[in-house]
This record gives sequence, structure tokens and C-alpha cells, in this order.
Amino acid sequence: MGILWTLVIGLVAGIIAKLLMPGKDPGGFIITILLGIAGAFVATYLGQAIGWYEVGQQAGLIGAVVGAVIILVVYRLVRRRG
Repeated sequence: MGILWTLVIGLVAGIIAKLLMPGKDPGGFIITILLGIAGAFVATYLGQAIGWYEVGQQAGLIGAVVGAVIILVVYRLVRRRG
């Protein structure tokens, strides 16, 4: 159930990240949502490593949005250079 919840939070985080960072993204809306899901997983595991979350506890919506925005910025930088 934890992974499913992280996927749902990541989906919402991807949509919010797209709204926070408008503009033309390489890959479009679907890639942004997938990056949001990846951001939720990164926020979860990074938060557990730092000690913000207990093992088995998922990142909240704010952490997932921050992770999604960070991954989206990195993705845009990599896609522009490539």
C-alpha cells in the first residue's frame, strides 16, 4: 500500500510541479507526471535517509512537490544540453 500511495502522491506532485513551473518541457505533460512520481520516491527515500521520515513512512505532498520540482529542473537542464 505504501508504494501505491507514493505513486498517487507523485502523480499529484507532478501536476502541481507543472503548474509551478510552466513552460515548454521536453517530453510534455506525461513526462512531467512521471518526474513527479520519481520526485515522490526520491523525497521518500531521501527523507528516510536524513531521518525526517521513519522507515516505511512516505513523503508528504509538500516533500513530493519539492522533489518533483528539483527533478524537473535537472531534467530541463540535461535535455537542453543534449
